[in-house]
Amino acid sequence: MTRSVATVEHLHADVSPDVIAERLARDGALIIDGLADLALLGRVRSEVMPFVEATAPGRDDFTGRQTTRTGALVARSPACRELVMQPTMIAAGRKFLGPFTDRVQLHLTQVIRLKAQQGEQTLHRDRLAWGGFLPRNIEPQFNTIWALTDFTYKNGATRVVPGSSTWPDDRKPEAHEIGFAEMKVGSVLVYSGSVIHGGGRNQTDHDRIGININYCLGWLRQEENQYLSCPPQIAKTLDPDLRALLGYSMGSYALGYFTPPAGPGEAPEVVPPDFLFNGKVAGWGDELYAQVSARVREQMNKQS
Repeated sequence: MTRSVATVEHLHADVSPDVIAERLARDGALIIDGLADLALLGRVRSEVMPFVEATAPGRDDFTGRQTTRTGALVARSPACRELVMQPTMIAAGRKFLGPFTDRVQLHLTQVIRLKAQQGEQTLHRDRLAWGGFLPRNIEPQFNTIWALTDFTYKNGATRVVPGSSTWPDDRKPEAHEIGFAEMKVGSVLVYSGSVIHGGGRNQTDHDRIGININYCLGWLRQEENQYLSCPPQIAKTLDPDLRALLGYSMGSYALGYFTPPAGPGEAPEVVPPDFLFNGKVAGWGDELYAQVSARVREQMNKQS
């Protein structure tokens, strides 16, 4: 394959969340060099690689017949929890997705290992997880791939089409429009759910390993079912902010409550998810009520 002339922009680790959100809206993808602490990544590797080594390869060409995908990282790896909550990524994700949601939630955690001679993945947009039903003017995802090994053209660096996040659905990229997310260990590829991308071809005799951590709008169903991958008996041991990011929180003022399956009069009838962990009716969020009320008033005014 001829090397593409398209490039994915590299930014320094001290870049602000505002700049990340702005460049992501413009290009659909960027790389932040050296953002992850290498000692943290060492802990990540020691905790996840036994699971990775035990993972069977993909069952079709899209998932990759020489690719392994290992999930449930929040439940399995304390170090991965730190990566999920990386402050720059959390702040940038909230900035980028903020126009479309009251809350952001964790969408997916997965170690992706491209083994030797894995071929190219089909180019695609991740937003198709929702079947193409979302309007194109709504951006559903803020996605990251953290490099656990160097990503190179030869070992299958993710292919990305900068600017394609604004293209019509039927436009296909030409070869010169495809870039490669080449980056060193500790760097992170940040990309939207609307940008065209896909795994590269691993032409080497060694693995290319990255950690895919994606975030999405709080009112959408998550790709990885976090309530099963990290059930309540594990979630109760986590930091409350991480637990809320998993989805054990209200997605909006009236989105995500439950009724405890107790006997008559033994529990409140309608409670927010955090009642599960502290036995208190808390977490509805006055700010959510204010946001939703303001939005309803605005819509009513437009109709009148």
